Amino acid sequence: MDWQELTDLTHGRSFVVERVRLVGNGVVIEGQFEPPQLAQLSIDDQVFVAAFVRSHGSIKEMERIFGVSYPTIKSRLNRIAEQLDFVDTDPAPSGADVVDRLRRGEISVQQALAELEGSR
Repeated sequence: MDWQELTDLTHGRSFVVERVRLVGNGVVIEGQFEPPQLAQLSIDDQVFVAAFVRSHGSIKEMERIFGVSYPTIKSRLNRIAEQLDFVDTDPAPSGADVVDRLRRGEISVQQALAELEGSR
């Protein structure tokens, strides 16, 4: 069974993979594994994301490939983005990080307090 067949069978409903066999050495791993977020998208959305990556994020190229307008591409990207969790690229510093910087004299007590307040 390929990924597309699995996606078709689940009709967009959540599912858990419980058994994985590594090709080549036959090792089997059992447990509960959630598929990656991109694999949870519909097959049409997976194709769309792949095309977007292959076009280096060019909306103009996406317009050409799919034969639709800029607003249609943007709308679809926004809809797909709403389905994905994003990694926080600027996480708040941990309390230990703030205290370490304070000990090293990199920040003042007032700055440390402000950062600790802001991370709540």
